[in-house]
Amino acid sequence: MRDLSALIFGAILVKQVLGEYGMAHVSERGKSKGKDYCILFNSQWAHLPQDLNKASRLQIHDLTASVLCSPSEVPAGGFPNRIPMVLRGNCTFYEKVRLAQINGAKGLLIVSKDRLTPPAGNRTQYEEIDIPVALLSFTDMLDISKTFGKGGEVALYAPNEPVLDYNMVIIFLMAVGTVAIGGYWAGSRDIKKRYMKHKRDDSAEKQDEETVDVTPIMICVFVGMCCSMLVMLYYFYDHLVYMIIGIFCLAASIGLYSCLSPFVRRIPFGKCRIPENNLPYCHKRPQLRMLLLCMFCVAVSVIWGVFRNEDQWAWVLQDTLGIAFCLYMLKTIRLPTFKACTLLLTVLFVYDVFFVFITPFFTKSGESIMVEVAAGPSDSSTHEKLPMVLKVPRLNSSPLALCDRPFSLLGFGDILVPGLLVAYCHRFDIQMQSSRIYFVACTIAYGVGLLITFVALALMQMGQPALLYLVPCTLLTSLAVALWRRELHMFWTGSGFVKDVPQPPLVMAPISCTQSPEPPTEEPLTNPEFPGAEATNQIEDPPPQAKTLSKEEASQSE
Repeated sequence: MRDLSALIFGAILVKQVLGEYGMAHVSERGKSKGKDYCILFNSQWAHLPQDLNKASRLQIHDLTASVLCSPSEVPAGGFPNRIPMVLRGNCTFYEKVRLAQINGAKGLLIVSKDRLTPPAGNRTQYEEIDIPVALLSFTDMLDISKTFGKGGEVALYAPNEPVLDYNMVIIFLMAVGTVAIGGYWAGSRDIKKRYMKHKRDDSAEKQDEETVDVTPIMICVFVGMCCSMLVMLYYFYDHLVYMIIGIFCLAASIGLYSCLSPFVRRIPFGKCRIPENNLPYCHKRPQLRMLLLCMFCVAVSVIWGVFRNEDQWAWVLQDTLGIAFCLYMLKTIRLPTFKACTLLLTVLFVYDVFFVFITPFFTKSGESIMVEVAAGPSDSSTHEKLPMVLKVPRLNSSPLALCDRPFSLLGFGDILVPGLLVAYCHRFDIQMQSSRIYFVACTIAYGVGLLITFVALALMQMGQPALLYLVPCTLLTSLAVALWRRELHMFWTGSGFVKDVPQPPLVMAPISCTQSPEPPTEEPLTNPEFPGAEATNQIEDPPPQAKTLSKEEASQSE
């Protein structure tokens, strides 16, 4: 554990020391209005002012035909009071910036065709250089040359970014609301299904088929598949991203149908069934209203798939479909015991921490595999993003939104994994008649864990494995409630659940010998202990030994 902490803080330290985002404000000569471009700089070479008005406006010297690695590449007269813009490669950052500083430059922009990496050096080199050096993307360089030509001026500055963005509030409400609603729905549905099982209704049988109980073997297989898929996405992102998008569209349409169908069934019209046919999935003659709902859900998924890269509004559809998908999964997947919950959450806790904090030490770019895949590789030729996240655009007006990701992200796994524990707590609450104390406590713990995640994100300024904070909060809170109520054994093994609801006891009306028994009514008997449950046992016929005596036989007997 001590080694893991050292690795984590080492990764944080490297991130803070080597790389900082800033802005290059380019404008025409003599004009204040211009355009901002993202740069990545290292403050150990030289600091940048935080305010644009305090930054010096200097002329850009376009030297992108050179890499500035030898004195022969320096033009006659050098770079007096200018900022040269050169290509990356063939020599170190120190050699480039040293040549620029010797020849009068007041800064250096290094154009990179690859991803932006922090311009690093050693302590001696940092002490020798006193001009800022920053990396600029190749596409931004082309835009600068096209928009401003060779007479543009640039001002380098590093504005402060707000610690927390308002979009975190929206993500928090969506995540906590999904976990609370999904856990409540899953628990209530499971208990209702248990009480109604004795009816032997077709709908109940279908519900039984929809529920999947998770076993330890399934957990191991699932985690292995997650690891394999994540690594494959890291190396073959452009080939697999479209497959993931297609799977998401299909699963999201099913989830949206599952969430909306209870409300559509309350609509009083559209109950008629379609005519007999041989069409796939329609041979059972579904109701017209359900068929229209199915078409609507598919249409929503298709619209998102077509316009998924529209940053202005497509994120609303993605979040809607994502929440519906999470609710459907929470309703379908069931953890039967707290032991299974602990195993699943612990294994995924290790998985999340490893792929966020440990993998940067093995990748060439120094970026974690989890963050790289979730946000989409910057060198991806397709520029597609994985849809398995809730995303909300940044609501602050900081220009650094151009550098950092314009969206804040929360993965579906950070909702589903703790949500399965919340659903288990709700089922246990109902069975033990504990006034939903487990459910409420676990939901509040999830919210607290999510707040801790946001605080860590703001303090460390790097991607955080949310399960690092969510798993301890939810697991320890549930365990503490079980210990406090002295129900740990039942909570751990799930022994508080009754697999088969007992049949309501048989209610027999007394039969008088002098009165003929009334014929049994066709109305089902009810049991006050099971409200709404119908008794299946009917009043039995009297045994053959008991028969009604005639008047003569009665007088003789007297």
